[in-house]
Amino acid sequence: VALTRTELATGMMFRKNMEENEGMLFVFGIPHRASFYMKNTYVPLSIAFIDPAGNVLEIRDLKPLDENPVEAQSDQVQYVLEMKQGWFDRHQITAGAYMRTEKGTLAETFLPQR
Repeated sequence: VALTRTELATGMMFRKNMEENEGMLFVFGIPHRASFYMKNTYVPLSIAFIDPAGNVLEIRDLKPLDENPVEAQSDQVQYVLEMKQGWFDRHQITAGAYMRTEKGTLAETFLPQR
């Protein structure tokens, strides 16, 4: 989970491999139009842009080492989940899916002070 400014800025940089079910969830303080790129990121990734309620807005593939930003279509992104490229397809997760944890909603789990 990426919560701090450094974690949010670094993400999955410098990793050479990932296991099938490893990933990173980026938690932002407020909804915004998120933009991601792959500077120093060697593993092909897929990302899900997720709104404050936990709904997947869109899923995009990213190319290793591509520094061109991939911007969300919505300005309501509060979470971004990065997984190994194709993971969402392999698990039949598409736009409209609802994400939560065993502890509850994403907000209850990662933003409990609100």
